[in-house]
Amino acid sequence: MKNLIYIAYDDIHVSRSTQMFLEKEGYEVRFFETSDQLYEAFQYKKCSLVIIDIDAPGSDGFVTCAKIKQISDLPVIVLTSQESDEHYIFGITMGIDIYLTKPVSHLKLIAHIRALLIKANSLQTAALPAAEPKKTEPKKSESQASPALPAKNNTELSYADITVNRGRRIIFCGNNELQLTYKEYHLLIFMIENQSRAISREELLNSIWGEKDVSIKVTDDTVKRVRKKLAEAKSVLTIDTMWGFGFRLSRQSDDTMYSAAQSC
Repeated sequence: MKNLIYIAYDDIHVSRSTQMFLEKEGYEVRFFETSDQLYEAFQYKKCSLVIIDIDAPGSDGFVTCAKIKQISDLPVIVLTSQESDEHYIFGITMGIDIYLTKPVSHLKLIAHIRALLIKANSLQTAALPAAEPKKTEPKKSESQASPALPAKNNTELSYADITVNRGRRIIFCGNNELQLTYKEYHLLIFMIENQSRAISREELLNSIWGEKDVSIKVTDDTVKRVRKKLAEAKSVLTIDTMWGFGFRLSRQSDDTMYSAAQSC
């Protein structure tokens, strides 16, 4: 089956030539004039990879990328005419996989697409549960049989007033859903899983981003946004800064639980 690629681009002529080139390489391609159209199609039918020009008409391309990353792990490539560190860091913290400045050659684009799809396929393969050999156990008499126990829900994770539903990729504060980006979601889960200790910036960077060329500053920026969203949701959970080291989770007291989020 061919890999399906969605593209939203600001220049219809360039996008059509890119579409033709990708189709010659064996990909199935759908072109959209706006990022809104792309997201609407994505909700109806998932694809293998998304390419979004943030200068395309419609909603801000970064917003569309964030919405996609909230509900999917699929690779996202961003194209932009804005060549600045601020835009790059902002894109990476949102979970964007590749950030390219236009114009981009077709050969360079193909190289990135192939690498991302290979990585995505390998991650999916690694995530498949290994088949366990069947065990033959001696039959128990009716009097010896143990009562049936309910299966443990491995998709649930909770701490303080925060509950994670991994199956639906949703995090709740009480009964209210937290609107988190892809990286914010995984950062909060990682910290809840390691709630008993402080976590260094380097460990967060390696565990959540795993990219050598990403600035460590993205950890501070992402933590700051998560901390603000927890405060806005009036959560008793907050993230403390361990100066010169990293961060740790803590519960706010009743006197401070409604205070504004502290800065990094």
